[in-house]
This record gives sequence, C-alpha cells and structure tokens, in this order.
Amino acid sequence: MAVEIEKTGKTIDEAKQAALLELQVSADMVEFEVLAEPSKGFLGLIGSRPARILARVRELTPADKAKKFLSDIFAAMNLDVTIEVSEAEDGVVLNLIGDNLGILIGKHGQTLDSLQYLSNLTANKGLLEEKVRIILDIENYRSSREETLRRVALRLADKVRRTGERIVLEPMNRHERKIIHMALQDNYRISTYSSGEEPYRKVVIEQ
Repeated sequence: MAVEIEKTGKTIDEAKQAALLELQVSADMVEFEVLAEPSKGFLGLIGSRPARILARVRELTPADKAKKFLSDIFAAMNLDVTIEVSEAEDGVVLNLIGDNLGILIGKHGQTLDSLQYLSNLTANKGLLEEKVRIILDIENYRSSREETLRRVALRLADKVRRTGERIVLEPMNRHERKIIHMALQDNYRISTYSSGEEPYRKVVIEQ
C-alpha cells in the first residue's frame, strides 16, 4: 500500500515541500493532489485558510530502485551524476552523465559491471518473476567498448592466420567474450573458445 500524508502551508509549494521533508523522498517519487487552494479571506484575516495537499509516494519500479541505489552511492562519493533512464529491447538502460566519471568505469569496465550487478540485485529484490534487466552505461561507453573489441578480434584473428600461433586474450566477462566469438564466427580459417574459470575466463583464438 502506498504511503500518503496530508500537509498544509501558506502556498501549495510550501505544503509540498513540507510533505517531501517528512517523507524524505525526492519530488519525482511523489504524486500530489491539491485538496484545498489557499485563501486570504476577508481583508486577509477573516476566513483565511492554508493550502492543503495530499502527497502519495508512488510504488517504486525496478528502474526507480536502481536509480535510487546509484544516487545514494554517488552522493556518498560526492559525485555529481545525472541518471537518464530509457527502455531497450533487452532491459532498462541507466545512462550516467557527468564529468570525470572514469572512476565509475574502471579497467575495461570492471567497476561499471560491478555497479550494474549490484543495481540488478537491488532492482529485482523481492520479485519472483518478470525481473527487469538493468543496463548501466556511461555516455555510450559500452557501444564504444564493443566496437573496440570487434576491431581487436579481427586484428588478432588475422595475426593468428598469418603466424599460425594461437592467441589468448586477457580475462573478460561473459558479455565481452560473446562479442569476440560473434565477431569471428564467420571466419572459417580460425576458431575461438573460452578457457579458464570465472572471473579469469579468457577467449582463445587459434587456427
């Protein structure tokens, strides 16, 4: 059941601010209903009444939960980050925008992947079905990384073809390994497979 409270104030905005202060949530998480407009009454004294509103905290979606989780982390880190939410075919994308966010990406996106993992745990906590996949990105880092991996895969495959020596790539997560495999799946002169245990599993390219 949604939490709701009534608040009054000299103005509607003042009543809303009082509600937000008591609920300890941001304005985008609350639905407001004006129950009474403020009135100054006769000569500003007799019959005057304050504004009265009903504030209702709306149910959080998985994306809301993930966004709040991340916002709390960024606040603790003193990072000014804007979170843009959009729908994608395979989930909900939370794109992080701000200055000097390399610390949130980490080496080859490892920090970003960890934040994404924790965000998914938070977003889907308590859900038994219809879980939502949360995808974190930082100013289109993931698409740039995917393009880089495809170029690397093609270059290394050519090297393997020329030298005949197999190449073992550095450890990658499952998603990045899949990008390598997909990029080379139509190259009949070489083959790829994954070797090792997580989180140190690597792609091997050989003839």
